[in-house]
Amino acid sequence: MPHVAAVLTVSDLGARGEREDTAGPAVAAMLADAGFEVAERALLPDDVDEIEERLVRWAEQDVRLVLTAGGTGLTRRDRTPEATLRAIDYRVPGMEEAMRAASTAIVPTAMLSRAVVGVRGRTLIVNLPGSERAARENLAVVLPVLEHACDQLAGDASDVAALHEDLADDKGEA
Repeated sequence: MPHVAAVLTVSDLGARGEREDTAGPAVAAMLADAGFEVAERALLPDDVDEIEERLVRWAEQDVRLVLTAGGTGLTRRDRTPEATLRAIDYRVPGMEEAMRAASTAIVPTAMLSRAVVGVRGRTLIVNLPGSERAARENLAVVLPVLEHACDQLAGDASDVAALHEDLADDKGEA
């Protein structure tokens, strides 16, 4: 049974209908292609309270993975990381670091990303950039571990060591 996911695009212009959201649909398509059931999609303005409320609501439902797109930069309105920090129980810094490192290798300004990855209850929340290209690139970095992360949060006690060996074998390592 696939894990249930949700995608939240955060954009003042998008919420006002002044810009088309291409990142959210692209992220949803990538998740669906990877076997996730994308049950919810929403578009909100850059408002910390509204973002936090949506993240909390989805986490309290059967959503196991929430991806946000947008609001991770340095402008005064980029508040997605703050909303996420208010919503989560703890961070997953390795995923944050991996996305920033991979993105910085593509474009140096990616080091300005303040994206947060964390867990609320049994839900993994991942902040992605708002541009479609950057959202796709960042999601591609973490996509190989998302199902396993969701399994762990759901309480799957499968053999982690065996999974690591399988992943290493897939990369030609051992």
